[in-house]
Amino acid sequence: MKIALIGNGAIGTWLAQRLDPKPEIVRRGDRLPAADIVVEAAGHEALAHYGVAALEQGSDLVVVSIGALAHEELWDSLRAAAKRSKIILPAGAVVGIDALAAARRGGLEEVSYAARKPPASLSDTLPTDRETVVFEGNAREAALAFPKNANVAATIALAGVGFDATRVRIVADPTVTENIHELKVRGAFGSFSMSVAGRPLPSNPKTSSLSAMSVLRCIENRQSAIVI
Repeated sequence: MKIALIGNGAIGTWLAQRLDPKPEIVRRGDRLPAADIVVEAAGHEALAHYGVAALEQGSDLVVVSIGALAHEELWDSLRAAAKRSKIILPAGAVVGIDALAAARRGGLEEVSYAARKPPASLSDTLPTDRETVVFEGNAREAALAFPKNANVAATIALAGVGFDATRVRIVADPTVTENIHELKVRGAFGSFSMSVAGRPLPSNPKTSSLSAMSVLRCIENRQSAIVI
């Protein structure tokens, strides 16, 4: 199976070291090669530039920058292009996406997501001596306002009640050293709450280790006869 990897940042580098077969690295301005799977790990602009082309050539597209899908025009164009291929959205840095997506089938009443992160993982200008609420609103607003920090909010929105109905709160907390994600869901099935304290990749304090591992799992599942 041939893999094309767009981006050589923290996640791209981590993946390239572990993927087998080794991926072909696509850098800004490169022509997109034919591949069974194209993995986007380079940000919103890269997804906008390469996403439709990947799908139209028949490649499955693994999207890391899920927050970019808050742009309705981009999301619509990707879905329209996915005729012979699939758009694959990793669960990323949060747990419970499988349960959320299943619960949607029975009807959901409320989905909320709260993130508590070290200030440096959000911005270099936030105060480091006190807790600061940096965002409250819906998932679409969060994804557009924090393109490097709201992929989890976007993933939850797409698995559940959508961008505009998913409530999001982001807090910069100097007392924590991990990224803490909390998901609360209520619907016809009942209710559940999930929490994960995730460590960043050593190479980048703004990049979740679990996000990178989740992308690797998606690719391995695409290769495997057994998917879980």
